[in-house]
Amino acid sequence: MTKIAIFASGSGSNYQAIMDAIKSGSLEASVELLVCDREDAFVLERAKREHTPIFQFDPKRYDSKFDYEKEITNVLYKHQVEFIVLAGYMRLIGDTLLQKFTNRIINIHPSLLPSFPGKHAVRQALQAGVKVTGVTVHFVDEGMDTGPIIAQEALKIDILDTEQTLAEKVHKIEHRLYPETIQLLLQKNEGVTP
Repeated sequence: MTKIAIFASGSGSNYQAIMDAIKSGSLEASVELLVCDREDAFVLERAKREHTPIFQFDPKRYDSKFDYEKEITNVLYKHQVEFIVLAGYMRLIGDTLLQKFTNRIINIHPSLLPSFPGKHAVRQALQAGVKVTGVTVHFVDEGMDTGPIIAQEALKIDILDTEQTLAEKVHKIEHRLYPETIQLLLQKNEGVTP
């Protein structure tokens, strides 16, 4: 069973969807660690309820990204993590982690990339007046939402959609698509270790 770490900065709804998929047996993995960069993130409460070990850090207490990513890498190795899943982690991944976990870091984004990268993708889609948006799962590289696309699912935007209603529809897709995609990737990459 592949050992994964989830990186999150917010409410952790995708963390919970992954945990639920593992408990239902549809995702064959074990979450060995939650990495979080905010002490007030609700995902920490979710992780405590699920008995997931937590590494919570404050980036401002480090001299550089290299320094905190080096510490994260040490903690990941300690927990024998093989695969990293970003789930609302609001930091760009740096060279330290990218080199140690090449092609083993993925992210989910609430748009059909390459459209609307970065923050507020749902709001950007509404402001642009597009009729279709969606969800993308992609490998992480040094850019912001620029890595190779693994899976996408489109969603029609209703004329009455608000940012809140559209975000809810996007989350519903994310919570299904992310565990499914992770399962397919892990099956394909069995036996890969750091």
